[in-house]
Amino acid sequence: MQNNDKLFAPLGTLQWIERNKLRPNDYNPNKVSKENLKLLTQSILTNGWTLPIVVRPDMTIIDGFHRWTVAGEEPLFSMLGGKVPVVIVSHEDESGNIYGTVTHNRARGTHLLEPMKAIVQRLIDEGKTVEEIGKQLGMRPEEIFRLSNFTREDFLNMMVKDNKYSSAQFVTKI
Repeated sequence: MQNNDKLFAPLGTLQWIERNKLRPNDYNPNKVSKENLKLLTQSILTNGWTLPIVVRPDMTIIDGFHRWTVAGEEPLFSMLGGKVPVVIVSHEDESGNIYGTVTHNRARGTHLLEPMKAIVQRLIDEGKTVEEIGKQLGMRPEEIFRLSNFTREDFLNMMVKDNKYSSAQFVTKI
């Protein structure tokens, strides 16, 4: 098999299968909080299912355990008809499966402070509510405040006034 063939091979196996046919591996070091599982569910509800679950030919999960987990809960289970998208990857030995799990986890990266501050400010400038930003980004109001350029008083006023922020109010405070 040529290198390019091997590179694209998993996409050729993309299929929707019964979620209950998959099983987790016994070595995944990645853990996710209940809050982040709720955020993952919200992401799927907002964006649709964008990443398939990566499995071995025997349907053991290499990557996507948490997507598989939330797909087993409502409302996703019913919405998906009990199915999940998978791609199949076949490694020569067990170490390839372990490498796949760990590298998928580690490659996701982390969010840097300054770009996150710019994102929160942009959303506020677009008139998004603290409640909406919190729901969509999985943030508590305190976290949004820390990432915003508002004084504590301005932020508390935003929280109690219809949960709306007006760009015009901001301009008058400059």
